[in-house]
This record gives sequence, structure tokens and C-alpha cells, in this order.
Amino acid sequence: MKRILAERELTAEGPTKRAARRGGRSVTVNLAESPLSWLHARGHLSDRQFDAGERLRADWEYAQLAPGVTMRWDPVRIKGTGDAGLSQTERQIAAKARFEGAVKEAGPGLSDVLWRVVCAGEALADAEKALAWPARSGKLVLKLALDRVAGFYRIT
Repeated sequence: MKRILAERELTAEGPTKRAARRGGRSVTVNLAESPLSWLHARGHLSDRQFDAGERLRADWEYAQLAPGVTMRWDPVRIKGTGDAGLSQTERQIAAKARFEGAVKEAGPGLSDVLWRVVCAGEALADAEKALAWPARSGKLVLKLALDRVAGFYRIT
């Protein structure tokens, strides 16, 4: 895993970008770490839930649902290689179908926080604020959503 370490001031709201004040406390954070891996590394998510989130994020990426540039820089596909002879477009369509199925399995109300944390990479606290939820409620909802997604992907 890639590591980009930075020093942050530790405040009541969590680490901030400001430099630590003289005598204040600071913490080193890994800017390349996703919110999902952060929760898993600290024991807030089970391996099954983490794997389900990673599968969902992978399908999000393969389906190319995030905003992108107008030019494709992918290498040219060589005949006889790839996923069972599927073209790039076919793999993208299959990933989109899996992503939509997993989000549908999570259900309305759960898919909002799921998308924000897993796909958009928002911190859980930021997702709670954006959804106007009480503090610390997002973790429970995210865990429920990830359990449903794990069922969709048949992760044991």
C-alpha cells in the first residue's frame, strides 16, 4: 500500500491541516489511506465487510463511473488476452451491472453512506454531516450496508 505521511494538528474535531501549535499535539496521518481501510485497520470493520467494500470500489473503478478526462490513455488490447475474451467495453458494462446490483442489494438509505465512504472516499464524519445524520450513526449504517453487499458478492 502506498504511503503519503503528513503531520496534522490534533484538535477536538480530529486532525486538521494547520501546523501544530507550540506545545500542541500533532499526529502523523497517511493521506493515501482510504476511509474504508482506516476503519478496517482499527477493528471497526470485519474482514468480510472490508472485502465487500473493496469489491464494490473495484467495480466502481472498472465501470469508470467517476468523472474522468475525455481522452482514454489505456493501452491497446492485444487479441487473445484479457478476461475470457471480453473487450474493455464489455468488462466495463459487466462491472457497472455488478455495481448497480450491489447498491440495489444495500437498499435505499444504506446506499448513500456506502457510496460516499467506499466510492467517493469521504471520511465517515463528513458523510454523516452531508447526510444530516447524528454523529457516530454512520458506522452502524455502513456496516449494515457492507454486510448486504458482502451477501451480493457471496463473500463468506
